[in-house]
Amino acid sequence: MTLSKKRLAAVLLSSFILLVFVSPLKGQQNDKPLAGNKRLKRYDRHCAMNEESIFQPLRWQFLGPTNISGRITDVAVTSPRGKTYTIYVAAASGGVWKTVNEGTTWEPVFEHAASTSIGDVTIAPSNQDIVWIGTGEANIFRSSMAGCGVYKSIDAGKTWEHMGLAGTHTIPRIVIHPENPNIVYVAASGREWTDNRQRGVYKTTSGGKDWTRILHVDAGTGAIDLVIDPSAPENLYAATWQRRRKKWNDPRNEPGFFGSAIFRTENGGADWKQITEGLPPAEKRGRIGIDIARSNPSVLYAFIDNYDYARQADEGDRDAYGRQKGGTIKGATVYRSDDRGESWRQVSESNRYMETLSATYGWVFGQMRVDPNDENKIYVMGISLNVSEDGGKTFRRLGGMHGDHHGLWIDPDNSDYLVNANDGGLVISYDGGKNWINYNDKLPLVQFYNVSFDMDEPFHVYGSIQDHGSRRGIVDLSRGRSRIPAVEWTNAPGGEGSSHAIDPTDPNIVYSAGFYGSIMRTDLKADKRTRIMPKVAEGDPKLRCQWVAPFIISPHNPRIIYHGSNFLHRSMDRGDSWERISPDLTGNDPEKQGDIPYQTIFAIAESPLRFGLIYTGSDDGKVHVTRDSGTTWKDITPGLAPDRWISRIVASAYDEKTVYLAQNGKRDDDFTPYLWKSTDCGATWRDIGGNIPLGPVNVIREDPENSELLYAGTDVGVYVSIDAGGSWHCLGNGLPSTFVHDLVIHPRDRILVAATHGRGMYALDVEYLQKFSREILRKRIHLFETKSVQARRGRWGRSEPIRIHYFLRDPQEVVFSIVDPDGEMVKEIAHQGRAGLNIAAWDLSVERKEEEGEGRRSGRRYAEPGKYTLRVKW
Repeated sequence: MTLSKKRLAAVLLSSFILLVFVSPLKGQQNDKPLAGNKRLKRYDRHCAMNEESIFQPLRWQFLGPTNISGRITDVAVTSPRGKTYTIYVAAASGGVWKTVNEGTTWEPVFEHAASTSIGDVTIAPSNQDIVWIGTGEANIFRSSMAGCGVYKSIDAGKTWEHMGLAGTHTIPRIVIHPENPNIVYVAASGREWTDNRQRGVYKTTSGGKDWTRILHVDAGTGAIDLVIDPSAPENLYAATWQRRRKKWNDPRNEPGFFGSAIFRTENGGADWKQITEGLPPAEKRGRIGIDIARSNPSVLYAFIDNYDYARQADEGDRDAYGRQKGGTIKGATVYRSDDRGESWRQVSESNRYMETLSATYGWVFGQMRVDPNDENKIYVMGISLNVSEDGGKTFRRLGGMHGDHHGLWIDPDNSDYLVNANDGGLVISYDGGKNWINYNDKLPLVQFYNVSFDMDEPFHVYGSIQDHGSRRGIVDLSRGRSRIPAVEWTNAPGGEGSSHAIDPTDPNIVYSAGFYGSIMRTDLKADKRTRIMPKVAEGDPKLRCQWVAPFIISPHNPRIIYHGSNFLHRSMDRGDSWERISPDLTGNDPEKQGDIPYQTIFAIAESPLRFGLIYTGSDDGKVHVTRDSGTTWKDITPGLAPDRWISRIVASAYDEKTVYLAQNGKRDDDFTPYLWKSTDCGATWRDIGGNIPLGPVNVIREDPENSELLYAGTDVGVYVSIDAGGSWHCLGNGLPSTFVHDLVIHPRDRILVAATHGRGMYALDVEYLQKFSREILRKRIHLFETKSVQARRGRWGRSEPIRIHYFLRDPQEVVFSIVDPDGEMVKEIAHQGRAGLNIAAWDLSVERKEEEGEGRRSGRRYAEPGKYTLRVKW
């Protein structure tokens, strides 16, 4: 490197030891929620922050699981099979994936966007390079995420362009004209939690350049399904659904809900006619799925979640989650029309089979398909995939696959070829559903709710997974911190909605919570499980516990645990006995109590510096603190965003009075990043959301080594602050735009682990990030201590390179000179540094000399063991 004559070269020195190992031969607060277009702009800012991040060289590594998948909402397949083997799958919260070899290998083709929750994927019949996706899963399950409009690709998924409708939030169906790919129809079902006027059916005749809403009922009613008559494409049928999820109730028909219906247009949407004669009354109609018989387009089927009562529940009747059931509704009911919808008749039987087809959550399903070659063969999707071969009169379950079904493609040239999408991933059958091939281990779409760790060596991470129970995986650092492998995960204590806490003194003792707060202690070594749920006195109301109920191990004593319901409970003997140490710490409004436990504690934190200084946060936005182990409590909610879910509380390990808090506005369709800090035990709060552009915020964590280092997980990624929340930097290299539900930092191994809801878990080496400080940022250059390595030799040996970490205030070239123990320079490395953290690498090779000694391998010389000096010139 030639240095400028106008200034002196500066030199920094570092030293490290090279050992040889011979291997064997083997926050901002807004008054209103962000509108769709504003979310897109805020996401663009997130992307810019990722590109500009001073920590951009730090790269996330995928941990797995490699042996399970997650919820897929739709599938699109090119045809004819035999000439093409391309399949696209839409993941509920993991983007869009594509295979060109019928599932042998997959690649993500849509993983960076303001939302990677996908409701639908559709291929243009006249040009199969044109693919449309609608963001926002319309099933509005407890873990569904809001979308941000529609995207189009004209090169088979290589590139995507946003085509509008950002305010629709959920899109269940896109229909493309069979001959003209510029004519596209979109069914928009609207926000999950609040009304919005963007619901209805939209049409473009310009390939998405502009849109016209052609069907609209009201702000509470959206379009949930849409089909086109391929023989007469001006004829379309739309199903509408009036629905709203409440924080304390699943979506259900409420008084005054009359919007669920079926409509027909015969002129491409210019006019619509409601066609409901013979269907249940409007107030009894829930979600509706529809399809047309291609072999006879006069035949239509409707799959209705029927709210007419079949029977009243008996005392003690429980649903799938252990809750007392109300009356049993008819539920899944199939209707048929032979005159293009002018009249309908019920064809399915009213029996226990149909009542239980969708269990207690028929609003999650609603998909149906008619065999394109047989008008009497139909499939309806619920907990199982069900087929009828007598026009819907009787059904039988198709087995051999995961439950909860959301999509099905039937080959029009061969009805025995089926591609099915469910909560476990994707399966394919070549014999009409008798046998299935599972591709779930090739689609990493796992939806984690959380992550915990143990102190084993190597350590494990635990998490609960939507529809897969709880699992744990090993974090293997034996190949080096930059080569952590993705692994298969094994079963762990707990269910699909569990928190975990592992005894820090014994990795075999695992605490886990099941559905709605049931808690268990497991001794893995002894294979012993003990139920330790706090008991309720006879005559007292049942405890209210969240779906993923919180509990923690006290940082002062691993035998002490805290468990949250609407009260805080404490056990001094690992859960064998409990005491209630609080009053109700929620709003406790009787008007906000339904069939989903609400007004519950969701976050608990105890100060690591003072026993009995405890904070709780509830799902209805209430925050309380006790300084005396529960004898007295103080409401410290004032100053926070009203009514927003308390997603995390962190009591600082460095200052007794400092506490951090995250609020999540998802359940108000609010995407503001709410982050707060208090230095007086919550008496006052300061907004530290700062320059984080987009929420919701799911988690905040304090670093265990650096008091100024904070991490935040949002619905688009991970952020870090090195000044205690004064400003934030993006940590996005290698991480898709995914819903980061939880973060942990392993205190011994200095690995940050992110649990994503849709893409599994990822790990990030934060060893050098923990060394950052405000002082370093003020320097022109800073060289971090360089770690020693063990070199490997032998046929199968592969040495971990020495990584040189340094910081630059401004981008420039730097030159590293490596000097051996005898004072001779053996290697010079020029590295173009960027502003921020940089990582240069030395592969242990040295400059060739005339005489080649023992360090030679494959024509190159490598460094001998010893202590080397690193000089840096800039």
